[in-house]
Amino acid sequence: SGHNVAIRKSIEMGADYHVVLNPDIYWNDNVIERLCEFMDANSDCGLVMPKIVYPSGETQHLCKLLPSPMDLIGRRFIPIKSYQKKHDYQYELHWTGYDSIMEVPSLSGCFMFMRCSVLKHVGGFDERYFMYAEDLDLCRRIGEVSRTMFYPNVVVVHEYEKGSYKSGKLLKYHVASIVKYFNKWGWIFDRKRIEKNRSCIEQLKRVHRGDL
Repeated sequence: SGHNVAIRKSIEMGADYHVVLNPDIYWNDNVIERLCEFMDANSDCGLVMPKIVYPSGETQHLCKLLPSPMDLIGRRFIPIKSYQKKHDYQYELHWTGYDSIMEVPSLSGCFMFMRCSVLKHVGGFDERYFMYAEDLDLCRRIGEVSRTMFYPNVVVVHEYEKGSYKSGKLLKYHVASIVKYFNKWGWIFDRKRIEKNRSCIEQLKRVHRGDL
């Protein structure tokens, strides 16, 4: 709800773009200017996320498919590394290499560079969420009316604390948000999720093969 106050202010002021980012994000070059240029050149894009790395420089795999309940619950509570590695390779699109511009249905809320006209259309964040899954929900709604893009030509650093892995209170918030998300979009029968993920994978495979 706090973000929505700022989003409404940006819309009232006639801003073209609005940025939501975590306090543990930082960068050294002209990231904002480059993202503005990308959005100016791609009017069908409602949301863009730059490449996100750890302070070590390692890529954070924050481009994801729309999740099924098993994607969110299984990877969080099944402590089998071989399962998690195999699962994340597909779910987090590791196989793409994270080195090309690509349209992705779920992008991280740690850095969301959004078009204000699209935010006005979809209504900003769903205030039924307190923490966690609110970015997934907003990204999905933006993706229904525009493109949601990953742009690796600029890079920001994210310290990525993973608070819900360390705090029981935050874990409860996380689980509650996941339940709200699936209650809203569907637990098992979510046709739009299946179609969106299939289309994403098919397109990215064509790009990866060099067909596009």
